[in-house]
Amino acid sequence: MKPADMKIKIATWIVNSLKVRLPQVIDWLHEWQPDILALQETKLTDPDFPTLDIANIGYQAVFSGQKTYNGVATLSRLPASEIVTDLPEMDDPQRRVLGATVDGVRVINLYVPNGQAVGFGKYTYKLAWLEALIGWLRDELTRHSRLIVLGDFNIAPEDRDVHDPAAWAGQVLCSAAERTAFQRLLALGLTDTFRLFLQEERSFSWWDYRASAFRRNLGLRIDHLLTSPALTAACTACQVDKVPRRLERPSDHAPVIAEFNPDLY
Repeated sequence: MKPADMKIKIATWIVNSLKVRLPQVIDWLHEWQPDILALQETKLTDPDFPTLDIANIGYQAVFSGQKTYNGVATLSRLPASEIVTDLPEMDDPQRRVLGATVDGVRVINLYVPNGQAVGFGKYTYKLAWLEALIGWLRDELTRHSRLIVLGDFNIAPEDRDVHDPAAWAGQVLCSAAERTAFQRLLALGLTDTFRLFLQEERSFSWWDYRASAFRRNLGLRIDHLLTSPALTAACTACQVDKVPRRLERPSDHAPVIAEFNPDLY
């Protein structure tokens, strides 16, 4: 644990291929010095994970990956334990879940299914996946008072999280069923840390590669950090870092970072 006058930084970033984005991730770790970084869409099998590169900059890694798609990894300065790589009660070969405990904080790293389009099979799968997630988190919260759920939820919770609510109304990422599932997560006792603080209007975490969406700020806020009451009380800041989205060959998502005062745990 850090001294009480130092902040704990926990971040999430969907990198859209860690092999491609590894130099950007290393640079970002050097700059921000987070205690924990949850990565999604690593798109790497476990034997190909760059464990040594991560260790060389002072981080340990746990990961669950597959070739070409999906994949999650949690990087931390301190060792992780109690590793979980699947949603209980759901048989799913896709690598989308990584639970770990780091220095007394339960970290649930998620890459929620996209859903493709309302009414399609992948949308039904997404809703079933979220149902299984809610059940599991309900149990996790009974066993871990300090818990954070973070990652790409592929849900824009409210119209203010969408650049054009009318155009996105009823569409995947913004549909009523998805937003209801997100509210059910909050009803477990979790808090959207980003909304604890005054934020700029039109604050987003994802922008399509097409149509100059980033330059025009045509985005969605779909990457979230949700905290249990104990961590919510200790949260002192939450922000989106848009700088990596401006880089050459960027991920289409930006990192989101929350800070905590460990003296308030």
